[in-house]
Amino acid sequence: MRLRKVGYTVLVIIAVATASWYLQPMKKGTGTNALIKYQLVNNWPQLPENFVLGNPTGIAIDTNQNIVVFHRAYRKWPLVGSLPQSFITDNTILILDKESGKILHSWGANLFIMPHCLRVDKENNIWVTDVGLNQVFKFTHDGKLVMQLGKAKVAGKGTEHFNQPTDVAVEQDGSFYVSDGYGNSRIIKFSPSGKYLFEWGAKGKKPGEFNVPHGITIDANSNVYVADRENSRIQVFDSAGKFLKKWDDKSFGNICAVSFDKSKSKLFAADDVSFLKIKHRGSDVFIIDTSGNVETRFGRSGSYTGPAGWFHDVAIDNDENIYVGDILNNKILKFKKLSSK
Repeated sequence: MRLRKVGYTVLVIIAVATASWYLQPMKKGTGTNALIKYQLVNNWPQLPENFVLGNPTGIAIDTNQNIVVFHRAYRKWPLVGSLPQSFITDNTILILDKESGKILHSWGANLFIMPHCLRVDKENNIWVTDVGLNQVFKFTHDGKLVMQLGKAKVAGKGTEHFNQPTDVAVEQDGSFYVSDGYGNSRIIKFSPSGKYLFEWGAKGKKPGEFNVPHGITIDANSNVYVADRENSRIQVFDSAGKFLKKWDDKSFGNICAVSFDKSKSKLFAADDVSFLKIKHRGSDVFIIDTSGNVETRFGRSGSYTGPAGWFHDVAIDNDENIYVGDILNNKILKFKKLSSK
């Protein structure tokens, strides 16, 4: 019994030390550009007084530079057991004014079970994934269904099924990639019409393998960037799924989201650090150049003084202001860019 107590104590000390190390700010000499600064915008967004904002799991910028949010309303992710089966009766998709953050339009009631990520393509279509339905959807900006993939409430791996798909990235030609996801640890490419083309990936730690591919985005050369969450890294592939490189800075927590700026010259990523997957220690936003160098970061490691959050998704407007969905505190945060040289 005494040996068990000693062993448990050692494990706790190691875990606490590891968590504390993650909380340290990035040290000088790591490529951080101190001239790139961001400030939290207070009192944004301006939501109605009695509005219930659930987990804001998906966030993107539309062609009008307004902010589109996918949230879970009153729906909670169960700590134990299976996911719910009923549809959320509240509107789950919000269009927020870029300046005030006021709701311009909302829709999505009785369509989704467990919202996950959201993307907006160049035609202003809205793409979402639902891990409860095991489906991917494409809508017009005002909510008309254009395409749906996967079988509702049926998890699977073939060409017609998903297992809790996490994100979508749309190419200029309309073809798109789906990160699939919690259950399958693979990336699938589809034609513009939704025809299955090919896939790659399996669960693991080797290059080209994933442990929860959670976010996905595309650069100007059609290379695919995947937030390999539980492996705490970003993997990069060409448009045929060939592995090119990986970024696994030791200061990264679990990488939850990746997104490019308008010029496709900077990758914005968000991570999460937790203690034994129970106590969340906070998130960082990273700005990374195309060589994998972290130019700056803020959050648990920087000057942001808000409560510890869990940044589930990240989006960047044309002025390089950053928006994150914090699913720990159920908040949408806007960080305004102050300076850059």
